[in-house]
Amino acid sequence: MKKLFALLAFLGLFIASCSEDDPIVDNTPPPDPVNYTSGTADFSNYVAIGNSLTAGISDAALFIDSQTNSFPNILAGNFALAGGGDFSIPFMADNLGGATLFGQPIIGNRLILSFASGSPSPVPVSGQGATEISNTLTGPFNNMGVPSAKSFHLVAPGYGNIAGVATGAANPFFARFASSASATIIGDAAVQNPSFFSLWIGNNDILSFATSGGAGVDQTGNLDPTTYGGNDITDPNVFANVFDGLLQTLTANGADGVVMNIPDVTSIPFFTTVPYNPVPLDEATAALLNGAYAQYNGGMAQLQQIGAISAEEVARRTISFSAGATNAVVLLDEDLTDLTIYNPALINMRQATPEDLLVFTSQTIIGTLANPNDPTSINGVAVPLADQWVLTPEEQMSVATALASYNQTIAALAQVYDVALVDANGFFSTFAETGYPLSDGSTATATYATGGGFSLDGIHPAPRGNAILANLIVETINAKYGSNLPGVDPLDFTGLYLQ
Repeated sequence: MKKLFALLAFLGLFIASCSEDDPIVDNTPPPDPVNYTSGTADFSNYVAIGNSLTAGISDAALFIDSQTNSFPNILAGNFALAGGGDFSIPFMADNLGGATLFGQPIIGNRLILSFASGSPSPVPVSGQGATEISNTLTGPFNNMGVPSAKSFHLVAPGYGNIAGVATGAANPFFARFASSASATIIGDAAVQNPSFFSLWIGNNDILSFATSGGAGVDQTGNLDPTTYGGNDITDPNVFANVFDGLLQTLTANGADGVVMNIPDVTSIPFFTTVPYNPVPLDEATAALLNGAYAQYNGGMAQLQQIGAISAEEVARRTISFSAGATNAVVLLDEDLTDLTIYNPALINMRQATPEDLLVFTSQTIIGTLANPNDPTSINGVAVPLADQWVLTPEEQMSVATALASYNQTIAALAQVYDVALVDANGFFSTFAETGYPLSDGSTATATYATGGGFSLDGIHPAPRGNAILANLIVETINAKYGSNLPGVDPLDFTGLYLQ
């Protein structure tokens, strides 16, 4: 028996020795390395032209990390696999996002989620941003995205003149890196002689009108953009002429490129987060409010009896509350018939409907007091919300009409100049409805803060959203130019900056 144990021990040592000295060999050959190619395109000098979406704004600010995670920089990383060169960016000075002009703060810090009130809410990160606008940078820069730029700003001389920043005549972001006081964005892009470009412009030509609750003017029919206000809708013919000129300039030396059409701005979290009916009321308060609005409702009924107003409009304008958690807010609506000529008390107000889109910032005023000394002056309940807090169906129609015209122009000119066209409009509509499946089985969505697609301003993509967008652009480029770029894994990019 002792000899048997000794033999077993010897065999154990022998087997262990063989396991260490002679490991099992996997004879499966390694996969061949992928040879990435640019197809018929030339990625050696890529220049990106656009607005805040191109620059990389996230959480309502531009900062180093957001610029690094911009979709053009993600694209440039892919392009580097197939002959792409360096991609220079006019970086901000830090990750706070704020900026000063001659020492005076003019741009706020980025947003973070604060739990100080018990429920998460976006607040600016503390600290003073180190970016000084007058400390100009020396270019050229491959990322020519300029936040707040509209289509016609790309061709406007002096848009980067530091002397015009304080008065609003120039853009502080472009003033940091414009080649001269009289330079244009498209001029500084073209002088680099790009071999490949991306162009995404036109969002702000309707977005500022929408985010201001339609406070601007639809300038359709006005061909002079120098007369436009900051929140106005750009005339479609102005947009078409500018876009044509941009593509003519960018392709003059044979460059290939990709253009993106404009998403429906009303599908972003800025317009889908605040419900039209967020007012909770108990039975006593609802009865009190109905009593307060009884004279207003009765006045309209009297006008209906004399034929001054239809029954349909009376129904639309009647204010009525009930006990429960979901009462519609009261708002002003300039599109209603003016009844003050009959009775000064019959102002143009009504309750919101599911067709109304309350802007994200309305959450800061709904339920607050219009008069701090009057506890009954509750905004959205006893006091109607001003038009700036809601995008009405009529205002949405103005946005939709301009959007359709802009996108028709982009599609037609993409064919004329033979460049790739990304259907960002279709993609973001689908993204808002069903989300985007990720490799770990989860889904990125457009849900505010938690969806991973959009940043805390409710307008601009989060880094993960930019990665998803970059993949969409890569797919379009591959299909158009025969390249085989791999794209990126969106899970490698954060869905929300945590601090």
